[in-house]
Amino acid sequence: MRLKSSIWVAAYLRRCQTEGVFGAVRRRGAEEAGAVFVKVALLDGNAMLYIPAPQTVYEDSRPIERIFTPTSKEPLPESSVEERLTKEIRFDPDAWIVETEDRAGRHFLDLARA
Repeated sequence: MRLKSSIWVAAYLRRCQTEGVFGAVRRRGAEEAGAVFVKVALLDGNAMLYIPAPQTVYEDSRPIERIFTPTSKEPLPESSVEERLTKEIRFDPDAWIVETEDRAGRHFLDLARA
């Protein structure tokens, strides 16, 4: 059984906090199963955006873990990341947005393997 999105987000933010990385919920989504998008602001006008990995990445039909994939290999201007987030919210109003700030770009997420 997969963790509720609200519990996963709380645990993720706690993990960031223990590593000295500021993080906050920018938008609350559906408590049970809202998709989670993580923006990592690099504090230089650029950011990375991590989105839920496609279902084909998971081994089971009902994944237990949450796996993410970056939207690009290199940081993007924050305005581009914000545009993408706006589109995602229009498509899925139940989505969560979590934002962290870290100059080194640490994200503490499980990433899909390319």
